[in-house]
Amino acid sequence: MKNIPVIAVSGKSLAESFEKALVNLYEKGIRFKTQYDKPDDPESIDCTLNLTIEDPESEPMIHMAFPSGIEQLKEYVMELKGFKDHWVKNMNDTDDTRWEYTYHGRLEKYGIWLEKVEGERIERGPFKINQIEAVIEKLCKQPFTRQAQMITWMPNLDLECFDPPCLQSLWYRILEDEEGVWWLNCNIRFRSNDAWGASFMNMFGFIQFNKEVIAAEISKRTGKEVKLGRLNWQADSYHIYGRDIQQAKEMLFDRLEGMSLEERTYNFSDDFIKDMYDSAEPGILEKIKQYDEEHS
Repeated sequence: MKNIPVIAVSGKSLAESFEKALVNLYEKGIRFKTQYDKPDDPESIDCTLNLTIEDPESEPMIHMAFPSGIEQLKEYVMELKGFKDHWVKNMNDTDDTRWEYTYHGRLEKYGIWLEKVEGERIERGPFKINQIEAVIEKLCKQPFTRQAQMITWMPNLDLECFDPPCLQSLWYRILEDEEGVWWLNCNIRFRSNDAWGASFMNMFGFIQFNKEVIAAEISKRTGKEVKLGRLNWQADSYHIYGRDIQQAKEMLFDRLEGMSLEERTYNFSDDFIKDMYDSAEPGILEKIKQYDEEHS
């Protein structure tokens, strides 16, 4: 085969859409090696994905078949809001093993990196652009603009980075319905998206980011009711690593015939799910504090 399959799927809710994307990848994807494989790892299953989540806030939102927990979803949303931006490394310190970037850091402070100079962490770079603020301002002034976009890729750093950003861009546009409600439509592009290990958390996290950061602030500034319209999720490489295929079979693919979608999912609005999600924040803040103390 000479072509990487291009798979296009859609679904109403996050959980339904996520499952459709995984099943189509499993059934139609191509086998591929990756630069992260261990010698005995099976080849990954890969494709290029175009997924549309038609109603991102609809239920069921939570799929049982993702290898993490509700508390980790909350932690990821907090990360996308900047709670871990200070975890990035000093780029001139070869002994610093912290992250090379955070998504929120690239979006809010695009163009800069951190270096250690005489014991102090100093921002370096030719410019610093708050893309989040710029996008919100553009959409408030002209909701139908085609220029409300944020990017993460910094070629001066990422072409030589061991683990460069998977997220590449976010694009927004607003439609107004007959009742005057604004609907925030969004396209999100990943160059690489770990379908089993990360994509559900990525999708959930950016739905909450769009709702709580972008839509909420636009509503606050304009007085308009702003809701989430469709989310188009694009991944150049949407893949299940070979080492994860067996777990994915056991947790999802082998259960499809014997269980309904309702039996494989939760509603995010269910009391016990919301309680787990909302009560996770103090523990996450303590975790961040402990990490800070260990790496100060």
